[in-house]
Amino acid sequence: MTLRMTAVVAMASAVLLAGCEAGTRSGQEAPVGTASTAQIKAPSLTGGDSSANLQKRVDQALQGKTIAWVPIALGIPLADIWTQVMRSEAEARGMKLEVRDPNWNTTAALQAVSSLIAEKPDILVVHNPNVQLYAQELARAEAAGIPVIQVNMVSNQKTTAYVGADWPKVGRLLGEEIVRSCGKGSGSSGKVAIVQGEATSAVSLEQMQAAAEVLGKDPSIKIVSNQAANWDASKAHDITATVLQQHPDLCATVGFWGVMQTGAAQAVKSAGLQGKVKVYASGSDGKLDCDNIDSGLITKFLNYNSSSQARSVIAIASFMLQTGLPPSAVRMADYSPLQWMEKGNYDPALCYDTSKPRSPAK
Repeated sequence: MTLRMTAVVAMASAVLLAGCEAGTRSGQEAPVGTASTAQIKAPSLTGGDSSANLQKRVDQALQGKTIAWVPIALGIPLADIWTQVMRSEAEARGMKLEVRDPNWNTTAALQAVSSLIAEKPDILVVHNPNVQLYAQELARAEAAGIPVIQVNMVSNQKTTAYVGADWPKVGRLLGEEIVRSCGKGSGSSGKVAIVQGEATSAVSLEQMQAAAEVLGKDPSIKIVSNQAANWDASKAHDITATVLQQHPDLCATVGFWGVMQTGAAQAVKSAGLQGKVKVYASGSDGKLDCDNIDSGLITKFLNYNSSSQARSVIAIASFMLQTGLPPSAVRMADYSPLQWMEKGNYDPALCYDTSKPRSPAK
């Protein structure tokens, strides 16, 4: 290379290096591996609509607020899942969950609701034992400015929100499944036993009406028993044992709650008819229900995912507190997605084990 060419190359290199250095100083892209902290810092969202201000408004609306919760009873998978998930979701938002457990006693339940209205929680959540018990108190709560969210069993008195299963749909789906298994062309006796919960609860009333409409369209279906076990597995067992003595050729038994229907399933097993008499139920995502499916006690199960319901309750509570809307301004429902579960054909993630809480990060 000539001396002149060497000088030209040197000058070009100097110009290129100076340009890169100038670009770095002026905030332009730096060469890979040499960016400073100032250059990679993300811009901030500022002003009245910033994320920081939004979070501040949320905190002001939710921090320290009280959600009062009156289940029918604790100690059952359904209520325990609701309570565990509601508490963790509420606490993650800076709210507290106050629980009153009437333990199946309707008098104690009504007293709990009445006393809570006097205490004025920010949100009231109830699981109605039947369609009438809380009706007047729920109206009184909302008149006092307390939004009321009803879970899975609705009252005659509608309130701010209902979160739960679409019971007419549940009844229709159970009815259609029974017709497929026991109806015309199935080769079965067509005999069906129905185990209701509390006969005056929305769950029983709405499921029964929808199921009866479907079953009534197939003349080969014969309802040989239709009794209420009041959510009690022991009563469901005794009812079913008696039915099986009278009708050993029973095609199917259907129960309106999985935990209760466990008793009916045990009666079928004790009679030596497991696998011959089909056992259907609807219910939550508790581990007990999954165990019953896996063991063959339950033939097919319609799941309405109670852990998801609990999250919806807290989301609606958050909405009411953030918007400041009066209870009477909102009448809404969040119906739970339904999923069929049967042995070997369901997502194990649906099975909620309260001994292994799924708490959100804080």
